[in-house]
Amino acid sequence: MRGAGRRLSAVVAVPLVVAAGLGVRTVGLGAAASSAGDLLYAVLVYALVVAVAPRWRPAVVAGTAVAVCWLVEAAQLTSIPAALADVWWPVRYVLGTSFVWTDLLLYAVGVLLASGVDLAVSRYRRARSAAEVDGLRRGGRA
Repeated sequence: MRGAGRRLSAVVAVPLVVAAGLGVRTVGLGAAASSAGDLLYAVLVYALVVAVAPRWRPAVVAGTAVAVCWLVEAAQLTSIPAALADVWWPVRYVLGTSFVWTDLLLYAVGVLLASGVDLAVSRYRRARSAAEVDGLRRGGRA
């Protein structure tokens, strides 16, 4: 049951991050909105990796998430994502259409931010669990 809480947090985060990304895309303009979208995309990929593999250490999740983001960006060097987006427009949000090298940096920053939150939440949960166990040992209520 160790990874259940982490998986649940990730699953809850996914629609929130998607909504934030769509909101930024709808309301935002220019480079700031594009950068925010890239950061949120990386956070989304991180959350999806945690949802699939909640027992993986944050460093492993981070490496996997960055690799996925970079592979998707590298795929944009081909015509495949753009062609798929022409067939079905929502693919544009998942695969993008044009390679931008700065996106690689933004993905790394987004994953770094997500892993920082993941680590902080994990430490909080461990500390809370330890306090509950300590309270039970002392005969108190947790």
